[in-house]
Amino acid sequence: MNGQEIRHEAAKDYLMYIDGKWVEAEGGKYFSTYSPASGETIGRIPEGSRNDAVKAIHAARRAAESFRDVSVWERSELLKRVAAVIEKRKDELAYILTLDQGKPYYSESVYEIANMAKTYLEAAEQIKWLETPVIPVEDRNKRVFSIRQPKGVYAVITPWNFPFMIPTEYLSAGLAAGNTIVWVPAPTTSICAVKLMECFEEAGMPRGVVNLVTGRGDVVGDEIVSNPGTDAIGFTGSSATGKQIAIRGAGKPLLLELGGNGPTIVLKDADIDYAAKSIAAACFSNAGQVCSSTERILAHRDVYDSFVGKMVEQARQIKLGDPFERATTMGPLNNYPVVEKNVLHAEDGRKRGANILTGGAVAQEFPGGLYFQPTVVADVTPECLYNAEETFGPVAPIMPFDSHEEALDIAGRNQWGLVNAVYTNSLRDSMYFAEKLRAGIVNINENSNYWEPHIPFGGVAGKSSGLGRVGGKYSIMEMSDLKTICMNIR
Repeated sequence: MNGQEIRHEAAKDYLMYIDGKWVEAEGGKYFSTYSPASGETIGRIPEGSRNDAVKAIHAARRAAESFRDVSVWERSELLKRVAAVIEKRKDELAYILTLDQGKPYYSESVYEIANMAKTYLEAAEQIKWLETPVIPVEDRNKRVFSIRQPKGVYAVITPWNFPFMIPTEYLSAGLAAGNTIVWVPAPTTSICAVKLMECFEEAGMPRGVVNLVTGRGDVVGDEIVSNPGTDAIGFTGSSATGKQIAIRGAGKPLLLELGGNGPTIVLKDADIDYAAKSIAAACFSNAGQVCSSTERILAHRDVYDSFVGKMVEQARQIKLGDPFERATTMGPLNNYPVVEKNVLHAEDGRKRGANILTGGAVAQEFPGGLYFQPTVVADVTPECLYNAEETFGPVAPIMPFDSHEEALDIAGRNQWGLVNAVYTNSLRDSMYFAEKLRAGIVNINENSNYWEPHIPFGGVAGKSSGLGRVGGKYSIMEMSDLKTICMNIR
């Protein structure tokens, strides 16, 4: 299959899914979605109202009582059926992912769909073996144990960078735990959300258990967060939005996976060739639109020049182009605000004395204006926006350091605490940085994007990268309540 053979059908209207039915938005309002690669209109999505969101909440509330009583084994079988449908439709789903989001079909979209199916299968097994303890107590006439129960109706809001995989982190675990769900996806990738709902319907999802409401986050998203009919909130997105959600949903349990701009640290004894290749993968995969992307690189001064040169070599090997072409290794950014931020950060870096060695601008040879060149920036200063904010683009900003203490000082200067990485051949230094860095995850001789669906993923206390953990059994534990039961057997 080549790029000429994969082309989308004519743009069409899609529907939301509420209470087991495909429905229009109240008033019949729609918004258009576009291909990031071509700029062409690819569909119209219902622009839901607050009343649409309320209808979905009521449907989820009605379904909650019966679904919480569905046995663990039945829920497991339901998730397996979802995985089977995804596997059957994998080519179509990967195609829609590239069309709607813009990531390369062969190197990224196919991989995301495979991971999505695997995650539903893993949740199906993990819920059957999630143990709860019998707790020893002083009174020999008492037996104290715990069980896990669903929280109820979950409000789930998800972003556009992984429009299948990130929703799956919440939906698979939430359903495994017995919750019902009202889901608001990112507007720019809502076609992906519709296609996933089709998979749920085909798998026999009971009426009202999962409800899809499309539209503006400040309307339908705000409604499901603030409405007393939802019991808990799951959100992946920016730290600023996460803080607003915490305020609007005050009092509800929160599972928040927020922003990141943690450093990757290259020590002087690291394998520089390997480090450059590994780090470049984390800078440029998904065009850098990943919360765990490497957006700050600290390289020891003894190896700084060599490392910078190798990063430039890696960036120049990136094949920017049509995401449906097999040779393409990086596609467009997803939307114009992300492009504007990448341009702003590049301009700010130049003003502050940083040297853009390659890239740093929109690639003019492609349609749509969303392609951004793979960018390597040397001599970045601590004052640059590259250090203070998430760039969320294909950038590799690099700065030197002279000592472990200086590296740790620079590392801790911003608000993020998600993923850090360290490259070194020293076991002692590996442990030193692993323990000292303020982050939820520290990868040693592995880039910041390393992840598998069952691994706990999240930020650290005192930073702005979120609350709780997504991933495997950890998501199920976050999305269920632990109830303690005491029995007097005398």
